[in-house]
Amino acid sequence: MSQSWKDSYNSKKTSFEEAASLVKSGDFISTALGVGACSPEMYEAILNRHNELEGVRIMDSIQLRPTRLYDPKFMKSLDGQINYVPTFGIQTMRSSYSENNVDYLVNTVLDGGDKTARCTDIFIVMVTPPDKNGYVNLGLTNDYTLQGIQEGRASGRLRLAIGEVNENMPVVFGENYLHISEFDYFIEHNSPIPAFTRNAPTELEHTIAQYVLELIEDGDTIQMGIGGIPEAVVAGLHGKHNLGVHTEMFPMGLPNLVEEGVVTNACKPIHKGVSIGTFCLGDQTMYDYVAENPSCQIYPAVYTNNPALIGQHPKMVAINMALMVDCSGQVVAEGVGHQMISGAGGQIDFALGTYWSKGGKGITLLRSARKLKDGRLVSNIVPELPPGTPVTVPRPYVHYMITEYGIADLRYKTRRERAQALIAIAHPELRAELQQAVQKNFY
Repeated sequence: MSQSWKDSYNSKKTSFEEAASLVKSGDFISTALGVGACSPEMYEAILNRHNELEGVRIMDSIQLRPTRLYDPKFMKSLDGQINYVPTFGIQTMRSSYSENNVDYLVNTVLDGGDKTARCTDIFIVMVTPPDKNGYVNLGLTNDYTLQGIQEGRASGRLRLAIGEVNENMPVVFGENYLHISEFDYFIEHNSPIPAFTRNAPTELEHTIAQYVLELIEDGDTIQMGIGGIPEAVVAGLHGKHNLGVHTEMFPMGLPNLVEEGVVTNACKPIHKGVSIGTFCLGDQTMYDYVAENPSCQIYPAVYTNNPALIGQHPKMVAINMALMVDCSGQVVAEGVGHQMISGAGGQIDFALGTYWSKGGKGITLLRSARKLKDGRLVSNIVPELPPGTPVTVPRPYVHYMITEYGIADLRYKTRRERAQALIAIAHPELRAELQQAVQKNFY
């Protein structure tokens, strides 16, 4: 790094407390997704100022580091002073959502960068130390960060960009760099990169995964969402050949799939030989694999999740989870009624992309039923959605639905045919009541 860059960088160094002192009432503060978000110390320094502030909102996505921001009782006491507005939640967020304690920034992964740029006054992201040319790397997550900072600045909305410099953040190639001149402050703070792990897939998840594997062919390009079933699918891909990866999150197990020759990216028309994603979550083995690996590259989500780009990949296969589907094929993945559970993610982005892909397959995974606290079995395939339920994927773009009881191909079916196909993969104990409802509603 030349002396001029060093001088500029050193002049921008600050502390968590000094950075927090720059927050003003009414500010919308965005932090990057997942491991790219700031350390708890940054959140806490801002939260400690709650008595001085009003109307401050904090946004993040995929919560991995513990902080009082995720404590619904504490945050309720701050209501009106500092409020939490996630764009996507995992298990960490369930208690906050269930308490109706947080707002939600309505988005898909595709438009997350644009919405962040239009909303954000202060953006905070964890980055690598600057290289010899004065560029920091966004490391394991880009998603809405690069677009949010650059377009936010261009629009005049973004007031401050703060980089938390962590030597443990790996350099990941792609469109994943920002120059130090694009930041106002840097905080040097080394901390471990959180691992993202899950319990081993259940027997039901393995059953659903086996149906998915029936639909994956040699030469397909795949995208997989977060969840136990997609991970069970990855574990079952051994024996497939020349798969490609164009995704949001790099699938866990990617290093083994490449080593075994399952993933080669040889058949992709774009970025041939390279796995493309917009963020990475996993264990240290996964992080070590993607670090400075030319065959794994990270790009902004406005690029990776563009349905027009996705659709240019023949035999594109998207595999995502759902909470519920109605008998006409409307897919629900964000919440039920007015109760948020997760977020839209990029499910609709890839549903559209696979719809336009020659030989593409959009696959939605669903547990057929769930048990309530009183022990009653309730179907996740329903005659109609509860009032207030957001539709994540509209029914014209839904292709395959899979439960532990089989596969329903909905794409070319009428409303009545869809209902019968979905009833055939519903829980056997609940099919009769579904049939009665469909008879009443659709006939």
